[in-house]
Amino acid sequence: MSNLFAKKPMSVLLGEAADSEKGLKRTLGSGALVALGIGAIIGAGLFSLTGIAAAENAGPAVTISFILAAVGCGFAGLCYAEFASMIPVAGSAYTYSYATMGEFIAWIIGWDLVLEYALGAATVAVSWSKYLLELLHKFGIHIPHQLAASPWETVNLSDGTVISGGIFNLPAVIIVCLLSLLLIKGTRESAGMNNFLVILKVTVVIVFIVLGWSHIDPANYDPYIPANTGKYENFGWTGIATGAAVVFFAFIGFDAVSTAAQEAKNPQKGMPIGILGSLVICTILYVLFAHVMTGLLNYKQFAGDAKPAATAFAQTGYDFLQTGLIIAILAGYTSVILVMMLGQSRVFYSMSRDGLLPKFFSEVHPKFRTPWKTNIFFMVFVSLFSGLVPVSDLGHMVSIGTLFAFSLVCIGVLIMRKKMPELPRAFKTPLVPFVPIMGVIVCTYLMYSLPPESWGRLAIWLGLGLLIYFTYSRHNSKLGNNKP
Repeated sequence: MSNLFAKKPMSVLLGEAADSEKGLKRTLGSGALVALGIGAIIGAGLFSLTGIAAAENAGPAVTISFILAAVGCGFAGLCYAEFASMIPVAGSAYTYSYATMGEFIAWIIGWDLVLEYALGAATVAVSWSKYLLELLHKFGIHIPHQLAASPWETVNLSDGTVISGGIFNLPAVIIVCLLSLLLIKGTRESAGMNNFLVILKVTVVIVFIVLGWSHIDPANYDPYIPANTGKYENFGWTGIATGAAVVFFAFIGFDAVSTAAQEAKNPQKGMPIGILGSLVICTILYVLFAHVMTGLLNYKQFAGDAKPAATAFAQTGYDFLQTGLIIAILAGYTSVILVMMLGQSRVFYSMSRDGLLPKFFSEVHPKFRTPWKTNIFFMVFVSLFSGLVPVSDLGHMVSIGTLFAFSLVCIGVLIMRKKMPELPRAFKTPLVPFVPIMGVIVCTYLMYSLPPESWGRLAIWLGLGLLIYFTYSRHNSKLGNNKP
């Protein structure tokens, strides 16, 4: 039986990297790392959850929610940078924690990453579906409402049409399946494609801000911070905190920067610039975007709306540009879903190779050389969630899972500074222990600010993970049981 806190030797990790990655070249400068971060960060959190957070939690003060979320991300991001640079191997927090905090913590983080990647992909897929419906609606194409929404969801189209009480979100399922099949075949985005998508996403945000600014109705900001209704999460300052936890989803993407440490030309300089640079740029864009969106339309009208950008932009009268906006958002969403599902398959592939999951998840296709069975498994898993669960519930689950993972990463830096002070670090988190402690405090506070049912779902998810670990993983761990 494996030792709960057995650590994966650095020599083993580096050997695996040399074998599977063929020695990644250090080709990414600071600018490329910033672009990588922006490309991974801008997505459904901005174009979808902003409206929901405004309608249900913060009102027009959702702009303050974005700033609060960015503060938590800044602390966690600095800790992520040290975590990545300590172990110059491409991978996720699962891999880092296995080498520094032991198998049990690695399992918890790996299991928790399913909430970030798989359910994150489901969240984006649901929002993708809503923007597709809006686009098709403009061209007179109508999908039966039973096949366009989950059973517990209401969809409001910009012309006032209301779709409620569906059976299954078919468009969301279709995009998940198509991208899963592409992943099986081995689709990989090039740096050039990523830069193109970054430019496309940023252009959409800037166009929305510039054209929407002149159509702002100041009356929509009154009151800027709506009075609390008596419930913690509904408006007031506590509502702003809950809004920050909800839109925290909009900042997911730091993994993409931190795991590129092995490919950075100068990790000591490039990692903090990449992480903090992308964070600052995205925060400025997010605050301006949210300010314009809630100025174009009263925040109450975004309730249950998974495509608020299209709904708000309709107030400007630029109908032709609105169509282009939706198409660009759909293209950006597609890349985000692809990257999230790719990341998820890599995490399960690594866990399976370590013996913590059945060999099924690390079997590679003989022709495409991809973990195709893992891709098929998550195609089904993500499809079920995207087809049956409303976007707001999915967003809450992803946010609490990511906040939990970020808290563990911050704690991990404190542990590593004490247990492994001699280990070389390409980048060191400044002001330790202040930064990691503040990261834990802010992330935990944002978790506390989420609705109680989010905690219940997290507890159930972690409980299921612990059951799997103690009944299967611990007994089959290759490291803990000295298996080859």
